[in-house]
Amino acid sequence: MHRLIIAVDGYSSCGKSTFAKAIARRMGYVYIDTGAMYRAVTLFALEQGMYGNGTLNRRRLYAALPDLQIDFAHDGEGGQPEIRLNGKAVEDRIRSGKVADLVSEVSALKPVRTRMTDLQRRMGADRGVVMDGRDIGTVIFPDADIKIFMTADNDVRAMRRLKELQQKHIETTFEEVKANILKRDRLDKTRKNSPLRQAEDAIVLDNSHMTPEDQMVWFEGILQKLQA
Repeated sequence: MHRLIIAVDGYSSCGKSTFAKAIARRMGYVYIDTGAMYRAVTLFALEQGMYGNGTLNRRRLYAALPDLQIDFAHDGEGGQPEIRLNGKAVEDRIRSGKVADLVSEVSALKPVRTRMTDLQRRMGADRGVVMDGRDIGTVIFPDADIKIFMTADNDVRAMRRLKELQQKHIETTFEEVKANILKRDRLDKTRKNSPLRQAEDAIVLDNSHMTPEDQMVWFEGILQKLQA
């Protein structure tokens, strides 16, 4: 089989990254977390003091975008890809609550999406990639070989996200996490530039009550149909 482009889209905290990583390992492909890329831009804006009185200085951010470098490298131990911002690893810092609160605003900006789209298409130019995000199957790679759209119950998503934050020793509550998820859903679906939507030819996966093993069995079925 020729090398594939696999797009994994869907709502936040559905386990897209975990599933996409598992698919990449199964296929021996490169994994690209596009959501992390937008988080990295948000982190950059915060750390460069581009927010004043809760307002983003868009002019400064837009001026910095051409020189902003975002890529992925494997860590030295488990071989998991970690994101780098201008050459520095920022995987943990982009998962903060502050970044989570602002990333939907930043990711909705057209110049930001244009810059990230360019980087993402370059990363997938040689195929053999699994890319997850919000608009992979609709905008980045509309001709992807496999398009998966993930969803799950809101409470399930919030609990998953809460456990992830707790493991990182980030203090928050279930109610705060759920409110953040629903806010991001609303912003992602209503933004003008590349809103979150299901591609017409995407395969829906509701993993509310599925284990990671269940999801891989499901994917194997998709792969077999493609190979038939």
